[in-house]
Amino acid sequence: MKTHFKSLPLLSAFLMVLLFSAMNNKPKKIIFFGDSITQAGVEPGGYVDLIKKALDPTKYEVIGAGIGGNKVYDLYLRMEEDVLNKKPNLVVIYIGVNDVWHKQSSRTGTDYDKFIKFYQALINKIQANGAKVVLCTPAVIGEKKNGINEMDGDLDKYSGAIRELAVKNNLPLCDLRAIFKTYNADHNTEDKDKGILTSDGVHLNEKGNQTLAEKLLPLVK
Repeated sequence: MKTHFKSLPLLSAFLMVLLFSAMNNKPKKIIFFGDSITQAGVEPGGYVDLIKKALDPTKYEVIGAGIGGNKVYDLYLRMEEDVLNKKPNLVVIYIGVNDVWHKQSSRTGTDYDKFIKFYQALINKIQANGAKVVLCTPAVIGEKKNGINEMDGDLDKYSGAIRELAVKNNLPLCDLRAIFKTYNADHNTEDKDKGILTSDGVHLNEKGNQTLAEKLLPLVK
């Protein structure tokens, strides 16, 4: 009987080790939070799909949370249900194209000051929920070179705000605006409006998805 009781602490310690090990082996949950570019990114060959396939499924759970037409305040409004309630370890925020683009197309874009405030509020709430955050600048609205696309000025301005937020909050940044501009400068020899990294000047083609996946992958591991 004494031997039996003496073994109980050892059994308890063993069970605690097993429990701790199981908790530590829980896959890292990554949520990609954005608009139609991210919504399309979960499809075969999309950037979210490519990242998911590049990661060990026993170590990572990858979730796409993109909705077409979303702007920064749409993300804020659906953040609780689509992100926070899922208890992610890491959230990649990729937003800004519609905040700029819709100023021209439907007059429903986001004012610059409001964009910054909503974006900072996203960061604050996600971090308060215990997740790390990676930021992305919006890539292009038209692929012509030398700043001659109609929305280039605003897109540069809003991308600059995201860069400042990354510095202010000490967060990793995937600077897609700079990456895509450099790529187009080097490869868009005919100065086309689309067809280099996008299918329509905004949404990513195969090469665009591959480029985004390659740049984001090191930041989410």
